[in-house]
Amino acid sequence: MPSLHELVRAHTDLVEDDVAWLQLLMADWQILADLSFADLVLWLPDREGRGYWAGGQMRPTTGPTALVDDVLGTFIPTGRRRMLDEAFGSGRLVREGDPEWRDDVPVRVEVIPVRRDGRVIATIARNTNLLGVRTPSRLELSYLQTAADLTQMIAAGWFPLPGQRSDHADSPRVGDGFVRLDAAGRVVYASPNGLSAYRRLGLQGDLTGLVLADLTRDLVPARKRLDEETLSAVLGGRDGRATEVGTDDVTLIVRSIPLRPQGERSGALLLMRDVTELRSRDRELVTKDVTIREIHHRVKNNLQTVAALLRLQARRTDAEDAKAALEEAVRRVGSIAIVHETLSHAVEETVDFDEIADRLGSMVVDVSGVEVPVRVVREGSFGKLPSEAATPLAMVLTEVLQNAVEHGYAGGSSQSEGRVVVTARRIVGRLHVVVEDDGRGLPEGFDLDTSTQLGLSIVRTLVESELGGVLEMGPGTRGTRVQVDLPID
Repeated sequence: MPSLHELVRAHTDLVEDDVAWLQLLMADWQILADLSFADLVLWLPDREGRGYWAGGQMRPTTGPTALVDDVLGTFIPTGRRRMLDEAFGSGRLVREGDPEWRDDVPVRVEVIPVRRDGRVIATIARNTNLLGVRTPSRLELSYLQTAADLTQMIAAGWFPLPGQRSDHADSPRVGDGFVRLDAAGRVVYASPNGLSAYRRLGLQGDLTGLVLADLTRDLVPARKRLDEETLSAVLGGRDGRATEVGTDDVTLIVRSIPLRPQGERSGALLLMRDVTELRSRDRELVTKDVTIREIHHRVKNNLQTVAALLRLQARRTDAEDAKAALEEAVRRVGSIAIVHETLSHAVEETVDFDEIADRLGSMVVDVSGVEVPVRVVREGSFGKLPSEAATPLAMVLTEVLQNAVEHGYAGGSSQSEGRVVVTARRIVGRLHVVVEDDGRGLPEGFDLDTSTQLGLSIVRTLVESELGGVLEMGPGTRGTRVQVDLPID
């Protein structure tokens, strides 16, 4: 289906500010649909005056739909729907006396002009399925009266309100809890869910007739209470925004929409939702996240301690082979520690591997001991990788870089400077990594499949078994080229 932006660009003369206003309206029009028990359709004027395009559609959650099929993107020519023509032309709400019949369903249609800066930029057709209409209860009468107030505000250009929108994930809906206030902030009507929300805060009895801001001061402990300005403005119905109120055991989101159908504020609509369980889960997730990061921090510290012990042992060892083996173990432990250090600062269990790759390159060069100065250069980006892939890949990169530096430039190389290039590319679900040096190259008769070097055995096992990838090693343009190809999500 076409989006609002696509329809506006293709068929209308509406400017960006008009579209922003319509998007703000559509972010909140579920409220109007639910209060009206009606389907809403946004109609946009064609730039050539030929008719109207359906730019949006919303069904109610409080009653039966009047529109079985989606109408988004459809076109109605001028003259076919008199009410649309009249609402655009007069800028006033238009109601039809007799219902329309659609699929054997009587539907009452009303058209609301959408005004911005004194101009009618669109209309909303409100379609009510009359089969669901019965003698209205007090709740339904309160809904309909509030819907009528919002309708007049839309037609006058006073709604939507800037700020909090009802399309946010935890925003309260009409069915969550509905409270109607008068101009003094006194409760005129509270739906059963709205009343239940305040009883969870500790209310005994009814809400009707009480000043909601004063009641909330009595129910909420001072240490949990909102600042006085916010409490009076939101719970008094003077400011159109949302806030949270609650005790140690209960948390409510309360959203206020001041009502001024005739220009002066006559009261307010308050929507409220009990989000106690949501906030409890949020706190659990934060605690879990902090715990995971602390674990990574401690693992990093423990690995650094292991590396320090190995380094100390290497210094006290006279056998050169043993000393070299211990130094290689230090580098391998260090590469894993770098991953855990990065994860200890990350919000999610993913890491920016570019930072790790750069640190590994510096670490290998610093401890290599070769006489020729070597630079490790990264080209391209690894991007973010999950922790389960980052750790083995860090070890692979450490081994490959160590081999490139030690075997490419050690032992009296005639070069004045060495250069190792690490190239990373992500292509269609795979990560391609190439490490190429300009050193002396591979020895005569080298075969990766028959090599007995511990470092290469580790690399091959990690790439093929842990990472499910492919390892290739051979001559490069001047020195040695190692390529690793891995699947990534």
